[in-house]
Amino acid sequence: MIDNQIHLAREILRLRLSQLLINERYKARDFRVPIHLALGHEALAVALAEIMRDGDQILLPHRNLHYNLARTHSLKAIVAEFLLRKTGLARGKYGSMNLFNAEQGVLYASGILGNNLSVSAGVALAEKVTGSGAVTFVVTGDGAMEEGAFYETLIFLAGQSLASVVVVENNGWSLASRIDERRAPIDVERLAQGCGAGYRKLAGNDVFVYADALEQVRGDATNGKRPVVVEVALKTLGDWRQPTEEFPDGKYINYHAGPAPTTSVAPWPLLAADASDPLHVLCGHFGEAALKAEAETMLAALRKDVA
Repeated sequence: MIDNQIHLAREILRLRLSQLLINERYKARDFRVPIHLALGHEALAVALAEIMRDGDQILLPHRNLHYNLARTHSLKAIVAEFLLRKTGLARGKYGSMNLFNAEQGVLYASGILGNNLSVSAGVALAEKVTGSGAVTFVVTGDGAMEEGAFYETLIFLAGQSLASVVVVENNGWSLASRIDERRAPIDVERLAQGCGAGYRKLAGNDVFVYADALEQVRGDATNGKRPVVVEVALKTLGDWRQPTEEFPDGKYINYHAGPAPTTSVAPWPLLAADASDPLHVLCGHFGEAALKAEAETMLAALRKDVA
């Protein structure tokens, strides 16, 4: 088990450093496509990649970089794709928001809000018809779950008894609006139950807890032949404050897309000294010194892939 724990820790470091290196090139205006970083989302992506089995497929939204990094294991191919080169992961044809890698189980990604949910229903139905035994995973956000496609997909998945997992990344924001600014509270657990789906909530950014929980969720979906909604509380790191006349101390700006202007690559890539940062949580398992040494070595190797 300890070897697997080390592997997962290294994966979180790889995803964090890879994103920070991409951010540096993004700040330099090297990319002509919009990119949605997922700093702070690494534990979830690594855990999902770990528990997916051969044949399982995942369908992604516009913020998909962390999942593509976790499943693809090639920063160089992803950077080339963002540069629209023929050496890119999709030969420079898909850029960022639609990036997929079917060979590694990333079947689909879409920049249309909620679009991947509807497509996942068809994929899950196909898995049932063919008797593959595979589980269909689909990722959405707290903003996209306000779309009708979310409810319709859940009802279809449950009604057709389809083994599937719907992951809701709840960072509390949709673009620049907080949940409490745009709608009344939604009890996702009761909503899922009302649609005939199971429910699990994750928080805390502990990749080992997430991996164990998601393994159980996959089993629940398979054995119960039904969808399970997994709501994950997280924070998208990379926010900053913009001084204005109304807010002289700086107005809080939620990071959504584009480069994170106040975030830079560093040998120790910790961004927050609390549970909102998966690296901070990892320090409780391995100690900061050991992780710093691993990160420094890894950064030197990854720099070559973004040159």
